Amino acid sequence: MTQVSHQQWGQVSGRGGVDLWVLQSSLVRVEVLTLGAIIRSVSSRGSDGRVGDVVLGFDHLEGYVSDRRYLGAVVGRVANRIAGGRFVVEGEEHRLLANNGPNALHGGERGFNQAIWLAAAVDDGVQLSLTSPDGDQGYPGEVQVSVCYTLQGETLTAEYQARSTKTTPINLTNHAYFNLTGQGAADIYDHQVSITAQSFLPVDETSIPTGEIRRVDGTPFDLRTPVLIGPRLKEVPGPGFDHNFCLSSPGDAWTERHAARVCHPASGRVLEVSTSQPGVQFYTANFLDGSMTGKGGAKYRKHSGFCLETQNWPDAVNQASFPDCLLRPGEDYHHVTRFTFTTV
Repeated sequence: MTQVSHQQWGQVSGRGGVDLWVLQSSLVRVEVLTLGAIIRSVSSRGSDGRVGDVVLGFDHLEGYVSDRRYLGAVVGRVANRIAGGRFVVEGEEHRLLANNGPNALHGGERGFNQAIWLAAAVDDGVQLSLTSPDGDQGYPGEVQVSVCYTLQGETLTAEYQARSTKTTPINLTNHAYFNLTGQGAADIYDHQVSITAQSFLPVDETSIPTGEIRRVDGTPFDLRTPVLIGPRLKEVPGPGFDHNFCLSSPGDAWTERHAARVCHPASGRVLEVSTSQPGVQFYTANFLDGSMTGKGGAKYRKHSGFCLETQNWPDAVNQASFPDCLLRPGEDYHHVTRFTFTTV
Protein backbone atom coordinates (compact mmCIF):
# COMPACT_ATOMS: atom_id res chain seq x y z
CA MET A 1 0.00 0.00 0.00
CA THR A 2 1.33 3.42 -0.98
CA GLN A 3 0.61 6.43 1.18
CA VAL A 4 -0.12 9.61 -0.80
CA SER A 5 -0.03 13.09 0.73
CA HIS A 6 0.56 16.66 -0.40
CA GLN A 7 1.29 20.12 0.90
CA GLN A 8 1.88 23.59 -0.49
CA TRP A 9 5.55 24.12 -1.30
CA GLY A 10 5.70 27.70 -2.53
CA GLN A 11 4.53 30.35 -4.97
CA VAL A 12 5.76 31.28 -8.44
CA SER A 13 5.20 34.95 -9.16
CA GLY A 14 2.46 35.42 -11.72
CA ARG A 15 1.83 31.70 -12.09
CA GLY A 16 0.43 30.52 -8.75
CA GLY A 17 1.07 28.01 -6.01
CA VAL A 18 3.19 24.87 -6.27
CA ASP A 19 2.38 21.73 -4.30
CA LEU A 20 4.68 18.92 -3.19
CA TRP A 21 3.20 15.42 -3.41
CA VAL A 22 4.73 12.52 -1.50
CA LEU A 23 4.33 8.87 -2.53
CA GLN A 24 5.55 6.48 0.17
CA SER A 25 5.69 2.70 -0.13
CA SER A 26 7.41 0.34 2.28
CA LEU A 27 10.51 0.41 0.03
CA VAL A 28 10.72 3.77 -1.78
CA ARG A 29 9.75 7.40 -1.16
CA VAL A 30 9.07 9.74 -4.11
CA GLU A 31 8.48 13.50 -4.09
CA VAL A 32 6.72 15.18 -7.03
CA LEU A 33 6.16 18.88 -7.69
CA THR A 34 3.22 20.36 -9.59
CA LEU A 35 5.73 22.71 -11.24
CA GLY A 36 6.91 20.89 -14.35
CA ALA A 37 5.55 17.55 -13.02
CA ILE A 38 9.04 17.36 -11.51
CA ILE A 39 10.31 14.24 -9.76
CA ARG A 40 12.05 16.08 -6.92
CA SER A 41 13.46 13.08 -5.09
CA VAL A 42 13.53 9.30 -4.96
CA SER A 43 14.78 7.79 -1.71
CA SER A 44 15.74 4.13 -1.80
CA ARG A 45 17.81 1.75 0.30
CA GLY A 46 21.26 0.47 -0.49
CA SER A 47 22.30 -3.09 0.29
CA ASP A 48 23.42 -1.91 3.74
CA GLY A 49 19.88 -0.71 4.47
CA ARG A 50 20.75 2.98 4.41
CA VAL A 51 18.27 5.25 2.65
CA GLY A 52 19.60 7.78 0.16
CA ASP A 53 18.09 10.29 -2.28
CA VAL A 54 19.24 9.33 -5.79
CA VAL A 55 17.75 12.26 -7.78
CA LEU A 56 19.52 15.58 -8.36
CA GLY A 57 17.48 18.66 -7.49
CA PHE A 58 17.11 21.74 -5.32
CA ASP A 59 16.20 22.49 -1.73
CA HIS A 60 13.95 25.41 -2.65
CA LEU A 61 11.41 26.26 -5.34
CA GLU A 62 13.53 29.12 -6.71
CA GLY A 63 16.11 26.60 -7.93
CA TYR A 64 13.55 24.86 -10.13
CA VAL A 65 12.07 28.11 -11.44
CA SER A 66 15.47 29.34 -12.64
CA ASP A 67 16.79 25.90 -13.72
CA ARG A 68 17.90 25.65 -17.37
CA ARG A 69 18.89 21.95 -17.22
CA TYR A 70 15.42 20.44 -16.73
CA LEU A 71 16.22 18.66 -13.44
CA GLY A 72 13.47 16.10 -12.79
CA ALA A 73 10.97 17.74 -15.14
CA VAL A 74 8.55 16.46 -17.75
CA VAL A 75 9.66 18.09 -21.00
CA GLY A 76 7.40 18.79 -23.98
CA ARG A 77 5.50 19.38 -26.16
CA VAL A 78 8.44 17.69 -27.95
CA ALA A 79 11.34 16.33 -25.90
CA ASN A 80 14.85 16.46 -27.37
CA ARG A 81 15.82 18.48 -30.45
CA ILE A 82 14.04 19.60 -33.61
CA ALA A 83 16.51 20.56 -36.33
CA GLY A 84 16.52 24.23 -37.23
CA GLY A 85 13.52 24.87 -35.00
CA ARG A 86 11.17 24.12 -37.88
CA PHE A 87 8.93 21.37 -39.24
CA VAL A 88 6.17 20.90 -41.81
CA VAL A 89 2.86 19.23 -40.93
CA GLU A 90 0.11 18.74 -43.51
CA GLY A 91 1.83 21.15 -45.88
CA GLU A 92 2.16 23.98 -43.35
CA GLU A 93 5.54 25.08 -42.00
CA HIS A 94 5.82 25.76 -38.27
CA ARG A 95 8.71 27.73 -36.85
CA LEU A 96 9.87 27.39 -33.24
CA LEU A 97 12.23 29.47 -31.16
CA ALA A 98 15.77 28.10 -31.39
CA ASN A 99 16.82 27.66 -27.75
CA ASN A 100 19.73 25.23 -28.25
CA GLY A 101 22.08 26.65 -30.86
CA PRO A 102 20.18 26.48 -34.18
CA ASN A 103 17.70 23.92 -32.83
CA ALA A 104 14.57 23.82 -30.67
CA LEU A 105 15.01 21.79 -27.48
CA HIS A 106 12.54 20.24 -25.03
CA GLY A 107 9.48 22.19 -26.12
CA GLY A 108 10.88 25.73 -26.11
CA GLU A 109 11.66 28.52 -23.68
CA ARG A 110 8.38 27.99 -21.80
CA GLY A 111 7.88 24.28 -22.23
CA PHE A 112 5.94 21.91 -20.02
CA ASN A 113 8.81 21.97 -17.50
CA GLN A 114 7.86 25.57 -16.59
CA ALA A 115 4.10 25.02 -16.36
CA ILE A 116 2.18 24.49 -13.14
CA TRP A 117 0.16 21.31 -13.61
CA LEU A 118 -3.18 20.49 -11.98
CA ALA A 119 -2.91 17.58 -9.55
CA ALA A 120 -5.38 14.97 -8.31
CA ALA A 121 -4.85 11.95 -6.10
CA VAL A 122 -5.22 8.50 -7.68
CA ASP A 123 -4.67 5.04 -6.23
CA ASP A 124 -0.99 4.78 -5.22
CA GLY A 125 -0.09 8.13 -6.74
CA VAL A 126 -0.92 11.45 -8.36
CA GLN A 127 -2.19 12.47 -11.77
CA LEU A 128 -0.96 15.78 -13.18
CA SER A 129 -2.73 17.44 -16.11
CA LEU A 130 -2.11 20.42 -18.35
CA THR A 131 -3.72 22.24 -21.29
CA SER A 132 -1.25 23.44 -23.92
CA PRO A 133 -3.06 26.04 -26.08
CA ASP A 134 -3.02 26.13 -29.87
CA GLY A 135 0.19 27.89 -30.93
CA ASP A 136 1.95 27.23 -27.61
CA GLN A 137 5.68 27.80 -28.28
CA GLY A 138 4.84 27.57 -32.00
CA TYR A 139 3.16 24.14 -31.96
CA PRO A 140 -0.25 23.61 -33.62
CA GLY A 141 -3.38 22.46 -31.82
CA GLU A 142 -4.69 22.60 -28.28
CA VAL A 143 -3.29 19.60 -26.45
CA GLN A 144 -4.67 18.04 -23.27
CA VAL A 145 -1.79 16.29 -21.50
CA SER A 146 -1.56 14.16 -18.39
CA VAL A 147 1.16 12.26 -16.59
CA CYS A 148 0.24 9.84 -13.84
CA TYR A 149 2.91 8.87 -11.32
CA THR A 150 2.16 5.76 -9.28
CA LEU A 151 4.39 3.94 -6.80
CA GLN A 152 3.88 0.25 -6.14
CA GLY A 153 6.54 -1.34 -3.95
CA GLU A 154 9.86 -0.52 -5.54
CA THR A 155 8.49 0.57 -8.96
CA LEU A 156 7.65 4.15 -9.95
CA THR A 157 5.47 4.25 -13.08
CA ALA A 158 5.02 7.31 -15.28
CA GLU A 159 2.05 7.05 -17.66
CA TYR A 160 1.73 9.77 -20.29
CA GLN A 161 -1.44 10.57 -22.23
CA ALA A 162 -2.44 13.33 -24.64
CA ARG A 163 -5.07 14.41 -27.19
CA SER A 164 -4.88 17.25 -29.71
CA THR A 165 -7.33 19.36 -31.74
CA LYS A 166 -4.85 19.57 -34.65
CA THR A 167 -2.08 17.33 -35.97
CA THR A 168 1.03 18.05 -33.90
CA PRO A 169 4.31 16.39 -33.04
CA ILE A 170 4.48 15.19 -29.46
CA ASN A 171 7.17 13.42 -27.47
CA LEU A 172 6.98 13.39 -23.68
CA THR A 173 9.64 12.22 -21.23
CA ASN A 174 10.96 12.85 -17.75
CA HIS A 175 14.40 14.45 -17.44
CA ALA A 176 15.40 13.21 -13.96
CA TYR A 177 19.14 13.06 -13.27
CA PHE A 178 20.10 10.06 -11.16
CA ASN A 179 23.19 9.24 -9.10
CA LEU A 180 22.86 5.92 -7.31
CA THR A 181 25.65 6.80 -4.87
CA GLY A 182 23.28 9.51 -3.69
CA GLN A 183 22.63 12.94 -5.15
CA GLY A 184 25.56 15.27 -4.48
CA ALA A 185 28.20 12.62 -5.20
CA ALA A 186 30.97 13.88 -7.45
CA ASP A 187 30.40 11.65 -10.48
CA ILE A 188 28.91 8.45 -11.91
CA TYR A 189 32.19 6.88 -13.07
CA ASP A 190 31.76 3.87 -10.74
CA HIS A 191 28.26 3.04 -12.06
CA GLN A 192 27.71 0.13 -14.44
CA VAL A 193 25.21 0.62 -17.29
CA SER A 194 23.57 -1.70 -19.78
CA ILE A 195 21.06 -0.68 -22.47
CA THR A 196 19.01 -3.18 -24.45
CA ALA A 197 19.64 -1.65 -27.89
CA GLN A 198 21.09 -3.13 -31.05
CA SER A 199 21.37 0.31 -32.70
CA PHE A 200 21.90 3.98 -31.88
CA LEU A 201 21.60 7.29 -33.73
CA PRO A 202 24.84 9.10 -34.65
CA VAL A 203 24.51 12.88 -34.40
CA ASP A 204 25.97 15.95 -36.10
CA GLU A 205 27.86 18.76 -34.36
CA THR A 206 24.57 20.24 -33.06
CA SER A 207 23.35 16.87 -31.66
CA ILE A 208 20.79 16.29 -34.42
CA PRO A 209 20.62 12.68 -35.70
CA THR A 210 22.24 12.34 -39.12
CA GLY A 211 19.52 9.93 -40.25
CA GLU A 212 21.73 6.87 -40.01
CA ILE A 213 20.61 4.02 -37.77
CA ARG A 214 23.93 2.43 -36.81
CA ARG A 215 24.52 -0.95 -35.23
CA VAL A 216 26.26 -0.72 -31.86
CA ASP A 217 28.59 -3.64 -32.65
CA GLY A 218 32.25 -2.67 -32.34
CA THR A 219 31.47 0.84 -31.06
CA PRO A 220 31.61 2.52 -27.60
CA PHE A 221 27.80 2.52 -27.81
CA ASP A 222 27.56 -1.24 -27.40
CA LEU A 223 26.06 -1.34 -23.91
CA ARG A 224 24.22 -4.64 -24.28
CA THR A 225 26.34 -6.08 -21.50
CA PRO A 226 27.20 -4.02 -18.39
CA VAL A 227 30.09 -1.57 -18.73
CA LEU A 228 31.68 0.79 -16.21
CA ILE A 229 30.68 4.33 -17.17
CA GLY A 230 33.97 6.08 -16.30
CA PRO A 231 36.30 4.17 -18.64
CA ARG A 232 33.65 4.02 -21.39
CA LEU A 233 33.22 7.82 -21.37
CA LYS A 234 36.86 8.14 -22.45
CA GLU A 235 36.02 6.22 -25.63
CA VAL A 236 32.95 8.28 -26.59
CA PRO A 237 33.54 11.23 -28.95
CA GLY A 238 32.66 14.62 -27.46
CA PRO A 239 31.87 15.38 -23.81
CA GLY A 240 29.97 12.17 -23.09
CA PHE A 241 26.85 10.20 -23.90
CA ASP A 242 23.94 12.25 -25.27
CA HIS A 243 22.54 9.80 -27.78
CA ASN A 244 19.32 7.99 -28.63
CA PHE A 245 19.49 4.21 -28.26
CA CYS A 246 16.94 2.41 -30.47
CA LEU A 247 14.78 0.03 -28.44
CA SER A 248 12.52 -0.90 -31.37
CA SER A 249 12.20 -0.28 -35.09
CA PRO A 250 9.82 2.10 -36.89
CA GLY A 251 6.43 0.46 -37.27
CA ASP A 252 6.88 -2.02 -34.42
CA ALA A 253 3.77 -2.65 -32.31
CA TRP A 254 3.23 -0.80 -29.02
CA THR A 255 4.61 -2.91 -26.17
CA GLU A 256 6.61 -2.42 -23.01
CA ARG A 257 10.27 -3.43 -23.31
CA HIS A 258 13.21 -3.59 -20.97
CA ALA A 259 15.37 -0.55 -21.75
CA ALA A 260 18.24 -0.17 -19.31
CA ARG A 261 19.84 -1.23 -16.06
CA VAL A 262 22.26 0.82 -13.97
CA CYS A 263 24.06 -0.63 -10.96
CA HIS A 264 26.24 1.06 -8.35
CA PRO A 265 28.23 -1.82 -6.87
CA ALA A 266 29.52 0.10 -3.83
CA SER A 267 26.04 0.93 -2.51
CA GLY A 268 24.32 -2.06 -4.09
CA ARG A 269 21.62 0.17 -5.62
CA VAL A 270 20.13 -0.84 -8.96
CA LEU A 271 17.83 1.09 -11.31
CA GLU A 272 15.93 -0.83 -13.98
CA VAL A 273 13.97 1.02 -16.69
CA SER A 274 11.30 -0.37 -19.00
CA THR A 275 9.19 1.58 -21.47
CA SER A 276 6.75 1.45 -24.38
CA GLN A 277 8.75 4.18 -26.15
CA PRO A 278 10.93 3.30 -29.18
CA GLY A 279 14.03 4.98 -27.79
CA VAL A 280 15.95 6.11 -24.73
CA GLN A 281 18.35 9.04 -24.61
CA PHE A 282 21.28 8.13 -22.38
CA TYR A 283 22.74 11.42 -21.17
CA THR A 284 25.67 11.73 -18.77
CA ALA A 285 25.12 15.32 -17.57
CA ASN A 286 27.79 16.66 -19.91
CA PHE A 287 26.65 20.26 -19.53
CA LEU A 288 26.40 20.54 -15.76
CA ASP A 289 29.31 22.81 -14.86
CA GLY A 290 29.22 23.33 -11.09
CA SER A 291 27.38 26.64 -11.35
CA MET A 292 24.19 25.25 -9.81
CA THR A 293 23.86 24.70 -6.08
CA GLY A 294 21.70 21.65 -5.48
CA LYS A 295 20.29 19.88 -2.45
CA GLY A 296 22.36 20.21 0.68
CA GLY A 297 24.69 22.73 -1.00
CA ALA A 298 25.96 20.19 -3.56
CA LYS A 299 27.64 21.57 -6.67
CA TYR A 300 26.44 19.63 -9.69
CA ARG A 301 29.35 19.22 -12.07
CA LYS A 302 29.93 17.45 -15.37
CA HIS A 303 29.09 13.73 -15.17
CA SER A 304 27.55 14.07 -11.68
CA GLY A 305 24.40 12.31 -12.82
CA PHE A 306 22.81 10.38 -15.67
CA CYS A 307 19.46 10.55 -17.44
CA LEU A 308 17.53 7.77 -19.13
CA GLU A 309 15.01 9.78 -21.14
CA THR A 310 12.55 7.32 -22.67
CA GLN A 311 11.32 8.92 -25.89
CA ASN A 312 10.55 8.85 -29.56
CA TRP A 313 13.67 9.36 -31.66
CA PRO A 314 14.99 12.96 -31.79
CA ASP A 315 13.92 15.13 -34.74
CA ALA A 316 11.44 12.43 -35.84
CA VAL A 317 9.11 15.13 -37.20
CA ASN A 318 11.76 15.93 -39.85
CA GLN A 319 13.00 12.38 -40.54
CA ALA A 320 10.53 10.21 -42.41
CA SER A 321 12.41 6.98 -41.66
CA PHE A 322 12.05 7.47 -37.89
CA PRO A 323 9.02 6.34 -35.83
CA ASP A 324 5.97 8.54 -36.36
CA CYS A 325 5.71 11.29 -33.74
CA LEU A 326 2.52 12.96 -34.98
CA LEU A 327 -0.63 13.02 -32.85
CA ARG A 328 -3.74 13.54 -34.95
CA PRO A 329 -7.22 14.69 -33.87
CA GLY A 330 -9.19 11.78 -32.45
CA GLU A 331 -6.06 9.78 -31.63
CA ASP A 332 -4.71 9.02 -28.16
CA TYR A 333 -1.06 9.44 -27.26
CA HIS A 334 -0.17 6.88 -24.60
CA HIS A 335 3.20 5.74 -23.28
CA VAL A 336 4.41 4.12 -20.07
CA THR A 337 7.84 4.14 -18.39
CA ARG A 338 8.72 2.23 -15.22
CA PHE A 339 11.66 2.89 -12.91
CA THR A 340 12.38 0.05 -10.48
CA PHE A 341 14.76 0.63 -7.56
CA THR A 342 16.30 -2.51 -6.08
CA THR A 343 19.61 -3.78 -4.73
CA VAL A 344 22.04 -6.41 -5.98
